[in-house]
Amino acid sequence: MNAEPSSLHLWMPLVFSIAVWWLSTGLILRLVDGNGPGRQTRALLAASLALALGLAGVVLTRDMTTPLGAYLAFTSALLVWSWQEITFLAGIVTGPNRQPCPQVKGWMRAWHAFRTIAHHEAALVLLGAAVIVPTWDAANPVAYQIFLVLWAMRLSAKLNLFLGVKNFYESFLPPSLHYLLTYFSRRSFNPFFPVSLCLSTLVAVFLWEQVLLGESAYEVAASSLVASLLALAILEHLLLVLPIHPERLWRWAWAR
Repeated sequence: MNAEPSSLHLWMPLVFSIAVWWLSTGLILRLVDGNGPGRQTRALLAASLALALGLAGVVLTRDMTTPLGAYLAFTSALLVWSWQEITFLAGIVTGPNRQPCPQVKGWMRAWHAFRTIAHHEAALVLLGAAVIVPTWDAANPVAYQIFLVLWAMRLSAKLNLFLGVKNFYESFLPPSLHYLLTYFSRRSFNPFFPVSLCLSTLVAVFLWEQVLLGESAYEVAASSLVASLLALAILEHLLLVLPIHPERLWRWAWAR
């Protein structure tokens, strides 16, 4: 029988999500930083280890309806997600087009942009299937919920970068991927941004309502973890248009 929820199960997931978000982002940036020999090999080994641990965790936690099960499923989904982050930033899994954007507009520009990340997008589909299929009808669905939040918000961020935002945060991209910057547009506003922000905020409000309605410690912890991660993703969207320099949060991650 599940334990009764307490205030600890309400705010602890938020603290945990922020800490994992900050630390994991910094570790990934540090791992892929630079152009030294063996960088891609080290990145691929680290990504593969994270993927193996993550997929094992996804399966092992699918029936764990305890707060610990929610935290472990959350971490497992992030480990799976880190595979595509590492392999993309290391330049291992990107796309067939690795050239700057040609002088084209409209759908042709969108097509060239898609070809820069086509392999990466295909990898996301496979990773998503690996997480969603074994957990869709599971007692503990946190893993696939976390992956879907990451997937949807990353797609939204990509579209906003393509359509135009104020901040690109170029320092997050290794020099070998700077050609991607030519596919971004620097604008103060694009029509898709408020739509994506409103939709994600509505989902976040719904998720926080589920937190308040949770009848067990597991339900509160699980909903809080998913809602907290979505809130962080919304914050990342806001950083695309606000005059803030979040790179300073991860200054320790860069060797340069």
